[in-house]
Amino acid sequence: MNLNKADLQKVITYKTSRSGGKGGQNVNKVSSKVELLFDVAGSELFTDEEKLLLADKLQNRLNKDGLVQVICDEERSQYLNKEKAIERLIALLGRALQVQKVRKPTKVSKAAKAARLDSKKKQSVKKENRRTDHDD
Repeated sequence: MNLNKADLQKVITYKTSRSGGKGGQNVNKVSSKVELLFDVAGSELFTDEEKLLLADKLQNRLNKDGLVQVICDEERSQYLNKEKAIERLIALLGRALQVQKVRKPTKVSKAAKAARLDSKKKQSVKKENRRTDHDD
């Protein structure tokens, strides 16, 4: 699915608060920390199957209200923190929507098995030749 910022911004909500990061006195005055909340179940951007997949893969990221929460307080600007939070959400949703290929089990080839056993036999003979008989 191709996610874009414009569609996401219509359905996400923001909470802002004072950040504890760099910025000197700016930190004490400006609410630059951004908490982005996205409701997967209530969103119309995804089909029912995609919603189930997202709910399953993002279950550790959901808060008690069932919202995906992304927090960003790296920048001094609230706008830049909002942009970073949206980018993180897009990346998170993109990774969660990727379906992994089913692993097809394979067998070791007969030639590889034979080569492994042959090398083991050669190693065994080599070590056998190094032995000296102390029983005599």
